[in-house]
Amino acid sequence: MNVFEFRNLLASEDRKEKRKSLQRSLIKSVETGANGTQDYVVKKGPGKNKIATTRQ
Repeated sequence: MNVFEFRNLLASEDRKEKRKSLQRSLIKSVETGANGTQDYVVKKGPGKNKIATTRQ
């Protein structure tokens, strides 16, 4: 491996690391259960306006 190939290898590794860090910084965390996304409310029937569970 000559000096030219070695420099290109180092440059490409730097570009990969920058790309990875940029993608990590762009990911936004979400709030679980915000705006009713976690629990479902029954709309009709005898259990109206109650939070539905997976237990039956």
